[in-house]
Amino acid sequence: MNLIDILAQATGSHHVSDQQFDQVAQAAPSDLLAQGLASAFRSSQTPDIGAMVGQLFGGSSGTQQAGMLNQILATLGPVAAAALANGALGRIMAPGSSQITPAQASQLSPQETEAIVAQAHAVEPGIADKIASFYAEHPALVKTLGGLAMAVALSKMKDHLAQR
Repeated sequence: MNLIDILAQATGSHHVSDQQFDQVAQAAPSDLLAQGLASAFRSSQTPDIGAMVGQLFGGSSGTQQAGMLNQILATLGPVAAAALANGALGRIMAPGSSQITPAQASQLSPQETEAIVAQAHAVEPGIADKIASFYAEHPALVKTLGGLAMAVALSKMKDHLAQR
């Protein structure tokens, strides 16, 4: 079965199972998964990007949490990023640092991360693509978003493949 067939089967309903998502994640290139995930972050059918990433952050390891936050730092710069969510990142970052360690990242709650991501997205909407690319490398985490978000992501992936 090719990727188009797998996507068609998985998107046949409005809820994608973990098994269907695993099948797609194994067959799809990570850039295609990232495009689908970024579309889900922007979709009116799903919670806003802050809520979705906050949920992903809550299920992530310290290393994964730091990796996602470092995507924000790399995109906005440490000074601008440190000011987000009433300075939540600034409180955990070492002075003069441009990276967050896993130990520092684990000091943030999913709710603080939700606010950081929502504000970062308001400043730089392209951050959705950076965060989606990061999480596309960790598809097991994406399953924590639930069937509807996965269905939106896979539907967008299918649409993108159909346009090629």
